[in-house]
Amino acid sequence: MTAQPADDLRQLLPADMAARVQSLRLADGVVTLVLDGAGLDGDGRAALEAGAKAVLSAAPGVSEVRVGIVADRDAPPPAPKGPLILAVGSGKGGVGKSTLSANLAVALARMGVRVGLVDADIYGPSQPRLLANEGRKPEAKDSKMFPVPSRYGVSVLSMGHLIEDGRAIAWRGPMVSGALGQLIDAWWGETQVLVIDLPPGTGDVQLTMVQKHKPAGAVIVSTPQDLALMDASRALNLFEAAHVPVLGLVENMAGYVCPHCGNVSDPFGCGAVEDAAKRLDMPFLGRVPLDMAIRLGSDAGEPPAAGEGPQTEAFAAIARKLLPWLATQGVTPEKG
Repeated sequence: MTAQPADDLRQLLPADMAARVQSLRLADGVVTLVLDGAGLDGDGRAALEAGAKAVLSAAPGVSEVRVGIVADRDAPPPAPKGPLILAVGSGKGGVGKSTLSANLAVALARMGVRVGLVDADIYGPSQPRLLANEGRKPEAKDSKMFPVPSRYGVSVLSMGHLIEDGRAIAWRGPMVSGALGQLIDAWWGETQVLVIDLPPGTGDVQLTMVQKHKPAGAVIVSTPQDLALMDASRALNLFEAAHVPVLGLVENMAGYVCPHCGNVSDPFGCGAVEDAAKRLDMPFLGRVPLDMAIRLGSDAGEPPAAGEGPQTEAFAAIARKLLPWLATQGVTPEKG
């Protein structure tokens, strides 16, 4: 059967449900639907989600339906509780998103911003290794955890701090979403910005983030490959559908300088993410090279953003581009 266009899918919904549609997108058989849940209690929202899934799942060409329910876009924003949330996402794995998250947090901390970091990749946590605080368990008070400090001025919480090293986590969506909530709703104290290292994709964790924790902004990371850019566009669509401002795109693994001859090559291409940003009329935040020093430093728990040299500057340049936006959110660095 032929897949129906998104507009046709909207027509399948009952009139009262269709009136609540804020965004409906169809890509590769996956429907991403954002509904306005204003005026509904928990049971009403659950019924709304179940009804939408039942209708759209039966449509030709639809293999999966993802539903997000948010407040009315015209409603006044709630008073801020805790630190400003900055999500770092990607459409696929292997693009260096966790490395970018850690180094962006460190770069902002060096500029005087009080930064915390949540490793939301529940199944594959890596931030304890990147920030050299593996093996440390967070303390807790009143069922809320205290983040684990690092020597780079960034406190961290990760499932890697809570489970044995190498142990697999076999959890379904609700358990993962609950774990994410505990990491974010911790004792962050005077933290100004909470960087969230999201797992790749647009699944349960991402939907929980945009629905319940509502980031103030998002950064998307991609390599220059066409396939990576295709997946990054899905992450972009998810944030836009949930009215989370995308602050810009970062191109990772762009340009390799041979340590022996000094020649520059581009095994994954170069410039495609910047071109995509121009095409989408979005900011291009910067480019991080494919560099052995970044890989070695990350494996050793020594983030390049904490040192000196061209690798450090690559991350610092991205952080500097975010400072004007942070200022509009009331975040002022304490120094520099």
